Amino acid sequence: MNVQAAQEFSVANLTSQCTLPIADKAGLRSALEDANLPTLLMVYVSYVQDRDYLDRFAPYFQGIYTAEAPASVPADMADDLRRRLFALLTDPVPPVERPIDPEFLRHMMAVSVGENVAPEIVPVLYDQMGFERPLPRKEVAGRPLPPADFRVLVIGGGMTGIAAGVKLEEAGYNYVVIEKNAELGGTWLENRYPGVGVDTPSHFYSYSFELNPDWSTYHPKGKEIHDYLLAVADKYSVKDRVRFETKVVEARWNDASCMWHVTLQDLRTGKQSVEIVNAVMLAHGVLNRWSMPKIPGLETFKGRKMHSAGWDTSVELSGKRVALVGTGASAAQIAPAIAGEVESLTIFQRSRHWVLNNPDINMPVNDAIHFALRHIPHYKEWFRFRVYWFTGDGLYGNVKMEADWPNKDVSVSPQNDAARTYALQYIHRKLADRPDLIEKIVPDYPIFGKRIVLDADGGWLDTLVKPNVTLETDDIDHIEEDAIVTKSGKRYEVDVIALATGFDLAPAIGPLKVYGRNGADLWAAWGVDDARAYLGVMAPKFPNFFMTLGPNSAPNHAAGVNMVLEAQIHYIVEALDMIVAAKGRAIEPTEKAYLDWNAKVEEQMKTMIWSHPKAKSYYLNSKGRNYISCPFKLADYWNWTRNPDREALQIS
Repeated sequence: MNVQAAQEFSVANLTSQCTLPIADKAGLRSALEDANLPTLLMVYVSYVQDRDYLDRFAPYFQGIYTAEAPASVPADMADDLRRRLFALLTDPVPPVERPIDPEFLRHMMAVSVGENVAPEIVPVLYDQMGFERPLPRKEVAGRPLPPADFRVLVIGGGMTGIAAGVKLEEAGYNYVVIEKNAELGGTWLENRYPGVGVDTPSHFYSYSFELNPDWSTYHPKGKEIHDYLLAVADKYSVKDRVRFETKVVEARWNDASCMWHVTLQDLRTGKQSVEIVNAVMLAHGVLNRWSMPKIPGLETFKGRKMHSAGWDTSVELSGKRVALVGTGASAAQIAPAIAGEVESLTIFQRSRHWVLNNPDINMPVNDAIHFALRHIPHYKEWFRFRVYWFTGDGLYGNVKMEADWPNKDVSVSPQNDAARTYALQYIHRKLADRPDLIEKIVPDYPIFGKRIVLDADGGWLDTLVKPNVTLETDDIDHIEEDAIVTKSGKRYEVDVIALATGFDLAPAIGPLKVYGRNGADLWAAWGVDDARAYLGVMAPKFPNFFMTLGPNSAPNHAAGVNMVLEAQIHYIVEALDMIVAAKGRAIEPTEKAYLDWNAKVEEQMKTMIWSHPKAKSYYLNSKGRNYISCPFKLADYWNWTRNPDREALQIS
């Protein structure tokens, strides 16, 4: 399957094609030769449930963070597995799937990744890997159905808003999505800069309820992700419930009616209207408010200037002198994409970022692997599990500080130190002939203290050594009509300025005004940059107002924002169900639950790398408090949001 075809999404892409027996024997043989061996083993054992056969492979599957690389699986063992699986999948009488005992499933998972898998993680992974689709809530016997006039308003039509629409519909709730743009997609609609893509493998960075076997690469570019989101929205008719080109101005709780009065503005006409709803779900994400640098003279520049998140695709870069301000994740994608066409590229470094090698970052998914993902039952689910493990909670040891670790100045744990060594080896290999660049880019803080840059051949570091590329570490003093001038007086004449300067995450609710019980002002409660919530989802005095990816719920230790948003949407629907079941009108956390949760967050945060004295980043507010990162494992957070604690909530 070629890349172009993979990017043309439709509902068909999201439909499982796994049927037995597999008729295309040649395709299957090719897939078995190329496919990931631990994943193939899990597929086979899930059918035969042979523990002895499973354990034969255990010595050869070790975690990627172990000090010694495991020995290769002997060829005769690998060939035997492939023969067995080929026979199983082509048998005219398809094998019967049997329920897998949770303890045996845990053992399978542990063998697959070569690490211990705690029992409490099993239900998390079983849910998130897509092994089965639960019955839609509205079809569950005995569950009280929401009244037809119980309405939920969802703010934002990106990845979270689309998932919210799917799950609210499955639960039988009447909902509407308010979206400021003319199309769904959120971040993946708006960010169109050259090279834009995801640094999380999309076999995990996607919905657990709609696994996609057709990703063209392991880290797809922005358009492909956007197309996937639109395909999901089409499949579940989410677009039918969206009010486009509309902005939410204010949400005000009415104490008498126990309803939210939400003021909307039509961005085409400017006219305002009021929607009266039972509940509000904030799903607008955080990567939508640009952070513009306060550089004197920026407004006087007469060339073209643009933020990475508002890239002007009409700007011709060929033969131009381009300035790129920033060296974070976006800049590391933009620079390799444009360096080959511009006359010169001057990159202004504002802060140093650790660079980690990930060979998969630009790697296409070949035809054989596509076949395995499409046609081998449960291959895509087990593959998703491996991706989650090694890019999700498997990274937690990198950000958890060990109290007795001796090298606290440069690292925080053995795993963190190993990651630092790996990064340094890559940097020194790539920049062996440029010690000046090594000195410029290597940070002085422990790795994972800030967001890292993922790199591969032909990427960020290879771009820095190009003859037409300059990395400038001197701070910018001011900007003139045609040039950028540094503090030391160096003057760079440029035609285009690209600002890869990130986003303003401080106002967690953006410009939205929210007034709860007795007129309580959420902005006043939080201040400009000190947002807090119970579980990152709810706050006292603001009943039926739910946040997603709210305060201290971002998985900054790893991939997994998709997992967090699904967990939060599940929690919100559970909370709505509690209102309906109690025949109540409002739900909110108790003051005690709110304070206890935030105290728990603060205590855990003391042990995390983001509290390291050298780890200064946008995660910290003006008081030095990390109000963004979740200091807990993804699996723990999933468990805490699975079933709302009735004692932590009050229903009226």
